[in-house]
Amino acid sequence: MKFFDRTQEIARLHRIEEQSLENAQFTVVSGRRRIGKTMLVREAYKDKQMLYFFVTRRSESELCAIFAREIEDVLGVPVLGMTNSFADVFRFVMELAKRQHVTLMIDEFQEFYRINPSVYSSMQEIWDRNKQEAKINLIVCGSVNSLLNKIFKNKKEPLFGRQTDSIHVRPFAPSVLKDILSEYKPDYTKEDLLALYTLTGGVAKYVEMFVDKRCMDVNSMLQLVFEKDSYFIAEGKSMLIEEFGRDYGTYFSILSLIAQGHNTRAELEDILKTKGGISGYLKKLTDDYELVTKHQPLFEKSANKSVRYAIHDRFLHFWFRYIYKYDYVIEAGANKKLMQIVANDYTTYSGKVLEEYFLSCMTESEQYTRLGYWQDRNGKNEIDIVGADDLSKRVEFVEVKRQASDLDMSILRAKADVFLHSTKNGYGSYEKVYKGLCMEDM
Repeated sequence: MKFFDRTQEIARLHRIEEQSLENAQFTVVSGRRRIGKTMLVREAYKDKQMLYFFVTRRSESELCAIFAREIEDVLGVPVLGMTNSFADVFRFVMELAKRQHVTLMIDEFQEFYRINPSVYSSMQEIWDRNKQEAKINLIVCGSVNSLLNKIFKNKKEPLFGRQTDSIHVRPFAPSVLKDILSEYKPDYTKEDLLALYTLTGGVAKYVEMFVDKRCMDVNSMLQLVFEKDSYFIAEGKSMLIEEFGRDYGTYFSILSLIAQGHNTRAELEDILKTKGGISGYLKKLTDDYELVTKHQPLFEKSANKSVRYAIHDRFLHFWFRYIYKYDYVIEAGANKKLMQIVANDYTTYSGKVLEEYFLSCMTESEQYTRLGYWQDRNGKNEIDIVGADDLSKRVEFVEVKRQASDLDMSILRAKADVFLHSTKNGYGSYEKVYKGLCMEDM
């Protein structure tokens, strides 16, 4: 698959490169695994010399030998003498950057924790001592979110406050998924587009796999996901066990329940009956791992009432709902049976995903100052999407259904009246727009 999108991120990396010709730059590029961080940096600097250090779980001395060869191959600068210390390699690069401009990317930066954690304090000392004179563009990437947060956001860590910039790589927006389908399957249907959004969540690696395997319609996508020994079946565990460590079983249980629709803390605690409760787990899933978000109706004043927990990563939501939940079916080798289970539920499931799709489209448009859902305290009235623009004095109430025939604007208007009366948010004078969105509007 060819490279798509990322124009804003590439422009930013170009600006950082220009700034590094005058002042040392230290940029952290973050984002979930498979999102395309490495490809982004490589694309941005494809016409420039760039050192690329990939931190794998080898001994420090082995890595240093590999990095020394990279310096010699890319820059043509001999590294005299063999070193077993990454600190010496980094010091060499910083000294070199005093004589010539250097762009250095260190990938899987968090892996130094497993190899030699003292690397971070050594880097801090070398960076602080040499940054005033060095013309270096240092980019570090990481995929284990909790560790990357610890390295750069924990005040007790040596590299806290050293970064000069940060870029968070996000999934492809709906408009990009449309571009990809138009390129590789010009006759795609709305169902194909919704399936690509549902199954990949816009994660570059997953999209690329569907493209490369020529699985661009809903049926072939599902078949690829659920075929025996499928890459996607093991992906959830591959991504998350390293994040969660020994407690992964509890975290997986919580995420699986959220994916099934048990999305309040009371429901989760009632089902799990975990000793000591689950508030600590939920806090880590939300703040440290950034896998779960807390949703509240618009204008809910209480920080604790009406909170719903949601897995914001679309692929992981699908994985926990179907693959993790039915792992015993996969163990029995009955993948076709699981396909049937998913097929029976897919229309209902993807219908809920359709709400998120349209919310993503509205977010991408940048036309709203406030976006979200709303429901009253007793749950009788619920509006799928409310979008307001305080500049144009306009508020939109949106109902989402798979089929246009299921939309009823009179019901939406009645719900909006309840919303305006109960929230007293000042939208009374705003222009009010009532929309029904369905598959055909994708």
